[in-house]
Amino acid sequence: MIDTVGYFLEDNLVTNKLEQVTIQTIKNLLHIFLYNNVFYYKDQIYTLTKGSPNTMPLSDALSNIFLFTWQKKILKEIKSKNEFFGRYKDQKLIGTNEPFLNAFVENQNGELFTRVYHNPILPRYTLPYVVGHSKLAHGDWFRSALIRAVCYCSSIENFNLERIYLELTCLVNGYSIFCVENNVQHFFGYFHADTMRYLKDQTMYDKFWQDWFGYMTMQYELSDKLQTFNDNDCLIHLNYLYEFGPKCQFNQ
Repeated sequence: MIDTVGYFLEDNLVTNKLEQVTIQTIKNLLHIFLYNNVFYYKDQIYTLTKGSPNTMPLSDALSNIFLFTWQKKILKEIKSKNEFFGRYKDQKLIGTNEPFLNAFVENQNGELFTRVYHNPILPRYTLPYVVGHSKLAHGDWFRSALIRAVCYCSSIENFNLERIYLELTCLVNGYSIFCVENNVQHFFGYFHADTMRYLKDQTMYDKFWQDWFGYMTMQYELSDKLQTFNDNDCLIHLNYLYEFGPKCQFNQ
């Protein structure tokens, strides 16, 4: 691993330094990290003699560097065969179509096609088990599932099929048509795209799709800011569990 990182830096750095740190210094620091990973378990202290813990951010960086050369070689082969390659940590896929991390990914004549993947072994039309206020929790799940649907589905036809499936799942489990409609309208109304629900315009859907990806990026940034506020004891949590009364007044 240390030698691989050294070769990687030599191939990709103009000078022998990364900012103010030399490649040899980086290799020395890696040696300290890899050979001094210790952990405590049941009143005993253990040392990792092989590999490094996957909970450490540096471990991810090291594995990506280690696989970089191998991936370059295999990508040359894949490009010539009209296939694609994907990897998430130690999970990888190679082929013209594959289910991967709850998404179905396909190469349709050079165009990337994606949709939500449902494992045929798992039961359909079921809601997740929740503890506490089920209506609130399932409402959050429904909204998250709709966001996932628009982010995963590259075509408007597949998005509509997934949306209908989610609506039916809520109805089958006893939620009213009013509750479902309220969540769906709020989802489309967030970007003033109420007519999207009844249209089959791929161009409009592409814009809607991009808007949600922009929204997700903004949410990640906001989450980081909120975590900083929380770490500094500068965040106040206000929880209102019901749709009527105090929650409506507070929102206004």
